[in-house]
Amino acid sequence: MTIEDKFEELAISETIPKAAAEEAVEEADTRIGRDDPFVFGQRKLQTEEDVWNHNAWDNVEWGEEQVNEAKEKIAKQYDEPVKDFDKQLYNGNPAKYWDTFYKNNRENFFKDRKWLQIEFPQLYEATKENYGPVTIFEIGCGAGNTLFPILNQNQNEDLRIVGADFSPRAVELVKTSENFNPKYAHAAVWDLADPNGALPEGVEPHSVDIAVMVFVFSALAPNQWDQAVENLAKIMKPGGKILFRDYGRYDLAQVRFKKHRLLDDNFYIRGDGTRVYFFTEEELREIFTKKFIENKIGTDRRLLVNRKRQLKMYRIWLQAVFEVPN
Repeated sequence: MTIEDKFEELAISETIPKAAAEEAVEEADTRIGRDDPFVFGQRKLQTEEDVWNHNAWDNVEWGEEQVNEAKEKIAKQYDEPVKDFDKQLYNGNPAKYWDTFYKNNRENFFKDRKWLQIEFPQLYEATKENYGPVTIFEIGCGAGNTLFPILNQNQNEDLRIVGADFSPRAVELVKTSENFNPKYAHAAVWDLADPNGALPEGVEPHSVDIAVMVFVFSALAPNQWDQAVENLAKIMKPGGKILFRDYGRYDLAQVRFKKHRLLDDNFYIRGDGTRVYFFTEEELREIFTKKFIENKIGTDRRLLVNRKRQLKMYRIWLQAVFEVPN
């Protein structure tokens, strides 16, 4: 089965959690059509005639036609948004839906994010034997998709890696995994947007060198962003780095939402009750530079094609690195 077929089967079907489908596609499509899974960003579409020659193309710029088509589909979502009663239900206790998500996917959700070694090499530099003391914090650790690949290749006796998630079931998955090593690793339940500013258990203020947030911030409502940034600032060391990857505006997952999914502007509820927001570079800049320094913000655009069905599917992710002022 091609990755395009997988997306058709997973992301469109109401029978499995949408978050799982999108995560599966995100992990898999970094490896489509390449002989070496660790070579990224090198397959560029030169002419439209070549589009069906491969399953995926990197750094595909959008034309006016694609932008207008996406805007038209999103405009239709406003005709039948989530009803007010349901909106209060989804926003009232989002952790409940993520807890159910991990309960339903405890056996098959872990994905080794091999692309992290290329996109965020500082994570793996920290695992080298003589790197010295360092604390890495995976926020929204889920089943440990970032934590375990780092832990499994660690040679640094002074590494400490922390995983936190506001789903108790996710933290349970991490702690009970055969890959969990308490000598180097710690896991705790934590809400990044805790309104009281509480820190995760076992994490001291200003103790984190590298924070990782992969498809995490999008689960927060816009009115939680400022609090989340405040809480993040409390745990980061001066000079530390925040590594960020999340959904971009007009991504395939956004334009494919149908009726009764729109919670607010660019903010949706999936079929499994989990929430997702789709960002622009300008929004990320405005959110994070209130406390941090922008090192890099970029848009990763990828065109997936289903050659059998002659379908084009545009994925858009945002990637960023922010630094903590000294």
